[in-house]
Amino acid sequence: MILDESADVEFLLLIGHHQMSVRAIDILALSPIRDVEGRVAESRRSAARPAPLPSGRHHLSREQVVTSQRLRMLTATAEAMKDKGYVGTSVAEIIRRAGVSRETFYQQFRSKEDCFVQALDAATKQLAGLLEAARQSAADSPEATRPAPPEETFRRLLHLYLRTLTEQAAFARLFLVEVYAAGPEAMAIRMEWQRWFAGAVAEIFHVGDEGGADERSFGCEALVAAAAQLVTAHLVADDLKGLRGLEDPLVRLAVRLLG
Repeated sequence: MILDESADVEFLLLIGHHQMSVRAIDILALSPIRDVEGRVAESRRSAARPAPLPSGRHHLSREQVVTSQRLRMLTATAEAMKDKGYVGTSVAEIIRRAGVSRETFYQQFRSKEDCFVQALDAATKQLAGLLEAARQSAADSPEATRPAPPEETFRRLLHLYLRTLTEQAAFARLFLVEVYAAGPEAMAIRMEWQRWFAGAVAEIFHVGDEGGADERSFGCEALVAAAAQLVTAHLVADDLKGLRGLEDPLVRLAVRLLG
């Protein structure tokens, strides 16, 4: 089957949505679909780097063209800053990697910092959405005859979080490493999402449902801050195996602080 350009875009979006759902369901052990995940993951890897639009006439709408260009620029920003850092990455490097013109870049972003902030926000929204979808899938599953213990729910979501960071290391570095060089607006977004993660942990461990809520709320914030620092250290060292190995000690820490 031969697809036109607009169908190509829709097909890639479908693959991305299906991959997110498959990964969440598989990690939460809701069904045995590892063989399906493998096939979708392979499709995602083959389409991981958005390709430039075809030259000449095509059937894409203006909105599809802008979306494609934006995706390529955000991806190029993450990849360039993974290789060169925030300070060492120029707008010229981003547009070279994205295959767009300088005019196209400035039609969508005010500056390198603005592009970084939008890439950061997009990456964190995607991760937060993935974790929330996974949590809801576990809660709404007909197989869940009774609520899972908080430790088990936290482990499953932490596993998903660490796995996503290893698979999307470039965007993970944006959120956890390069953000320190990108200015106050980027740091504000980072802190806002860190508070969101702390709130999610508080919900998992039912903080506020019993005495000592203030102390346990601080424990949630401390746990998320510690996890972010440990993850950052492994990303800087490009130690993805060590990153995945944080699961057990972080679960034990969560139980000691909040169990």
